[in-house]
Amino acid sequence: MKSMEDYINLEQTIYQNILQNRNDILQEITQLSATELASYESIVIFATGSSSNAAFAAQPYIASKLQIPVYIEEPSFAANYMMHLNQKTLYLAISQGGHSYSTIHIVEEIEKHGGTVFTLTSDLESPISKKAKHVIGMGMGVEEMPYVTAGYSATILILDLLALELSRQMKRLHTEDYEKELDEMSKIARFLPEVIAKAEQWIEGLKEEFLTADRMIFVGYGSTYGVAREGETKITETVRISAFGKELEEYMHGPYIGLAKTDRIFFIEPHGKLEERAEKLKQFLAGHVETVYTIYADKVEERQARDLMLGVQTSEYLASLFTTIPVHLLSYKVSQWKGINLEISAYPEFDRITGSKI
Repeated sequence: MKSMEDYINLEQTIYQNILQNRNDILQEITQLSATELASYESIVIFATGSSSNAAFAAQPYIASKLQIPVYIEEPSFAANYMMHLNQKTLYLAISQGGHSYSTIHIVEEIEKHGGTVFTLTSDLESPISKKAKHVIGMGMGVEEMPYVTAGYSATILILDLLALELSRQMKRLHTEDYEKELDEMSKIARFLPEVIAKAEQWIEGLKEEFLTADRMIFVGYGSTYGVAREGETKITETVRISAFGKELEEYMHGPYIGLAKTDRIFFIEPHGKLEERAEKLKQFLAGHVETVYTIYADKVEERQARDLMLGVQTSEYLASLFTTIPVHLLSYKVSQWKGINLEISAYPEFDRITGSKI
């Protein structure tokens, strides 16, 4: 079985394949008429776990390109309490592995009520692929490792590309801007090996601090809010310590009061609209916790010794395509230093008892 690290190192190839084959991958949805696309006034994405985190990471880009609101909903809550379909809403469902009970259930409920939902999955032979009417393959193989890394990143890229393709089809984006966006995504793909190398060096250099952490808190905004959420998910799953992923302003409205001096706090900085706001929070935290780290998408003139600069100059909306790499590597390396075998389920009876996976 490939490790999390193996899949992280495959991301450049996966990105390049998706970019090259984007027309085939997105054909199921881009074949909708311009008139039908123009009728949609909002998008609702159903996802849970890392799929949900990826959706949040792509949300600002989708909204900016299509110029309509984008909402991310928990499938179980929506199916049981919010089943009020709107013909002017475009529905998407994401299940990378294709076995999530709640996502399968929401797809079935939408279709039973006469709605249309497009389902994104990496496994075209999975239960969700067999039940859904409209399936979008992710253009990559099935990720063997249950703690997904490449699949999470591929989901962001596909959602970004979906927004890009639809915006062009709806004539909300000029051809020249369309090509520029594609070039940016291709540039990011080329930078991935360098991003991985910088992240590995950073993690190894701070090994003792990361290894002795009792709690990690990830803070992001814009597209990196999804990265912060993924930090919470992956650290909890793999390192098995307390972890939280918060949107910048959300963290500033209460959670900061629960600070402990030994907290490890990570800012995921895309150099966007709220950068100054994040700097003010860091100034406050510096007087109350021992370690604050910033993962910068690009370079900065002044940085702290514990910070990581990835050196990729791009739009804040695209920063989530690569800023999760240090977070994924961190979760993998610390789990291995602690001797946690990620190939063996921590609780093998869980799915059997709860039925969360089909």
